[in-house]
Amino acid sequence: MNASMLSYILFSCLLLSVQAEYCGVREIIRYTQRLLDDSSVSCPCRQTATSSCSCLPIPERGHELACFVDGTKHLMENTSSNPVITRLYWTFQALLDRSLCKRLAHGDQCQYETKGNVKEFLKKIMTTYQEIDK
Repeated sequence: MNASMLSYILFSCLLLSVQAEYCGVREIIRYTQRLLDDSSVSCPCRQTATSSCSCLPIPERGHELACFVDGTKHLMENTSSNPVITRLYWTFQALLDRSLCKRLAHGDQCQYETKGNVKEFLKKIMTTYQEIDK
C-alpha cells in the first residue's frame, strides 16, 4: 500500500465520520422558515376533506424523518410546484436513506398520533431542527 492510497483511505474515513452526523440543520431551518413566511402554503386541515391541502403527519419522537419525508412528498404532489418544498423533500429523503443524522432516530415508518395543517407541520420541522442545533 503506498502513501497516496493510505491518505485516500484516511480522508475517506474522515469524510464518513463527518457525514455520519450531517443533519442539514441550517439548510433545513432556512428552507422551512422561507415556507413559513410564504402564506401560499398555508391552508386549513380538515380530516375528512380530500382537498390538496389535507392534513400532514405531526410525528412521534423517533419518527420525525420518515414523517418529514411523507409530509413534504405530499406537499410536493399536491401544491403548485415549489422548489423549496422539493429541496426539503430530497434533503429529508437523503438523510433517511443514508441514516446521516444520528440524532433523529430512524424509524422507516412515519408514526403519528395527530395531523396538522401545513403551518403546524412546518413548525414541527422547525422545532425539531432547532433542538438539534442547540
